[in-house]
Amino acid sequence: MDRLLYTAMSGAKQSMDLQAIINHNLANAATPGFRAELQAMRAVPVQGDGLPTRTMVAATTPGSDFSHGSISTTGRELDVAIDGDGWLAVQTSNGEAYTRRGDLQIDANGVLTNMGRPVLGDGGPILVPLGAQVSIGSDGTLSALVAGGEPNTMGPIGQLKLVNPERGSLVRGEDGLFRPKAGPGVLQADETVRVISGALEGSNVSVTETMVAMIDSARRYDMQMKSIESADENAQRANNLLSLNG
Repeated sequence: MDRLLYTAMSGAKQSMDLQAIINHNLANAATPGFRAELQAMRAVPVQGDGLPTRTMVAATTPGSDFSHGSISTTGRELDVAIDGDGWLAVQTSNGEAYTRRGDLQIDANGVLTNMGRPVLGDGGPILVPLGAQVSIGSDGTLSALVAGGEPNTMGPIGQLKLVNPERGSLVRGEDGLFRPKAGPGVLQADETVRVISGALEGSNVSVTETMVAMIDSARRYDMQMKSIESADENAQRANNLLSLNG
């Protein structure tokens, strides 16, 4: 069987894997704070006896696109957007993790959460008095006006833990959150990170570029499948000729 089959098969498989990543990015184009996932493909010569007349396709994952998304005003008091570089810290079952998503919620127990995960402050998860009116300062300080309290008096109840690691030093986990590449660890808070209250940062996925990449990947897959069909036809013709000559 022509070795072209294996070359084309590897290209088709990697094209399918690339299409899955493109679809994932496109599905999250409207997700606040989402960071697009990157993937690249490269040709690798087949090692062995003889001349390197065949190459295989190998996929590499450079990581994520850490460029900033656009910020839009929502007016919601619990929405925050990171102003520039920085990350919010949240608590997971696997330890501390980081996200740029800022549509915060308060659960039934008064815990400030991000997609159901407790948001960390300077002393652990942040608790909000039930029924309180909350505001968030530019440094991440939360203030609350408790129902029945003195008018126009809001007391601090905690401060968001904001970190600012070197760009590219975080890696995305299976849960979509980011953690240090070096392994499990806790990053120190950075007091210089600022947030914008009443706003959300959008995804950094370009819908137009992603659609173009999807079409390109689909056409590349079709090309590989046609190569497989051609190799199969050539093999059948060769077998027929051998049968006739035999």
